[in-house]
Amino acid sequence: MNVLFIMADQLRWDHLGCSGHPHLRTPHLDALARRGVRFDRAFVTSGVCGPSRMSYYTGRYAVSHGATWNRVPLSVGEVTLGEMLRGAGLTLALTGKTHVMPDQAGLQRLQLDGASELGLLLRHGGFDEIDRYDGHSPPGRESRYPDYLRAHGYASADPWSDYVIAAEDRGRVVSGWHMRNVHLPSRVAEAHSETAYMTDVALDWIAVQGDAPWSLHLSYVKPHWPYVAPAPYHAMFRAADTGPIVRSPQDGTGAEHPVVAAYRTHDECVSFAREEVARHVRPAYMGLVAQVDAHVGRVVDALRAAGRFDDTMIVFTSDHGEFLGDRGLGEKELFYDEVVRVPMIVVDPDASADVTRGSSDARLVESIDLVPTFLDALGIDAPTHCDGRSLRPLLRGEAPSAWRDDVLCELDYGFRRARLALGRAPSQCRGFMLRTAEWKYVHWEGFRPQLFDVERDPAELADLGADPSFDTIRHAMRERLMDKLATLRHRVTLDDAVIAAHTDTHRARGIHIGIY
Repeated sequence: MNVLFIMADQLRWDHLGCSGHPHLRTPHLDALARRGVRFDRAFVTSGVCGPSRMSYYTGRYAVSHGATWNRVPLSVGEVTLGEMLRGAGLTLALTGKTHVMPDQAGLQRLQLDGASELGLLLRHGGFDEIDRYDGHSPPGRESRYPDYLRAHGYASADPWSDYVIAAEDRGRVVSGWHMRNVHLPSRVAEAHSETAYMTDVALDWIAVQGDAPWSLHLSYVKPHWPYVAPAPYHAMFRAADTGPIVRSPQDGTGAEHPVVAAYRTHDECVSFAREEVARHVRPAYMGLVAQVDAHVGRVVDALRAAGRFDDTMIVFTSDHGEFLGDRGLGEKELFYDEVVRVPMIVVDPDASADVTRGSSDARLVESIDLVPTFLDALGIDAPTHCDGRSLRPLLRGEAPSAWRDDVLCELDYGFRRARLALGRAPSQCRGFMLRTAEWKYVHWEGFRPQLFDVERDPAELADLGADPSFDTIRHAMRERLMDKLATLRHRVTLDDAVIAAHTDTHRARGIHIGIY
């Protein structure tokens, strides 16, 4: 079986046609959902690119792998999916974004700071990098995209800034960093845009694999900011209804949570608090989603033409969502469903999954479940330190005993302006969310908790974290969170099979402790 792991960046769970968006059409992703299973309640371990992706790649919660924010390296001791596959004689190729920050200190300590095969593998997070492009700043030596752009006539030392995220307004070149310009088309043709380019790279790589089995992570940088779309996607939804803007009675008042209030000092939140900004940006965001959908369609068409569609497991998901002005907030982070809930579509070509094709599954699943799912599909045992569980039993219509009834998410805001607004030290900026089918509880270090009745208040409009009538619920959820944190799998150097084989064997090795 082949594995195609497609990830979008900053794509909200509700911005797909199959998720119920009333105006945004995503026919190719909807077709994948009809071919597989759409997990309607899928959650990431953090609403930030870096820690979320490291959980996708290790199968472990952020509190387990330790890369708690974008600038925090993944420890050299953490084993990623690429390394797990390599141990079975396979490789995991990459086209696109990973956000992997190499553990330079750890590599130097192990004298792996050179260009050895192992050093490069660890530096790249276990991926065989075909073309890496993280999309937040001009691509560096890790990507061929700048040379590609120059070869297609975009003459510039920095074609990304000057063309890809730039537009023209009445003869002037303007920057897409300024959201006021996102109604204008990018200066690159759609065929040369970021999404199109990375799709081309992926298709070229797949074509040369022939009939050999392969595993590929196709990781798009959109619809993440800068929200600049090429024509015609820039204008596709300019006149469309962009949906309601969620507002809570507590937003921007003294009654809201202090950490949420501190986030309102961030530039993106100051801007998105204005409804005209949200209404101006949302059509561009929707256009970028539609473009991703179109290019996923290209990939599926190519797989069908090559006869590989029916032997390829395809997963489509996102690293986190996006506020888009909901709650008067912009960007990501915190623990609202707009950010921590993501789309997840899994297509298993095995005949055993025929019974669930075209269905949606409301059970709570997590990003950490994909590593054991991929390994299960490939016949590889998952390490016992993985926090996730294989989704394949759910794809087969089975009802595994004791499936999870809560999900865990984490935020480290030590790098953010909110820390300064609150006068906190970097080590005092942790938050944890535990969500069940009925309740969402958020523990904030140094502050009161948040509590939402997500069964009766799915939009999370009423924060019950300070309501004395919910003391019993808050206490029970806090105990449940602490129990969850106390049972995470921190041991990575030995798996359970080794422990089981060596349990109570010391006397056989000549060690006679406590004999009278």
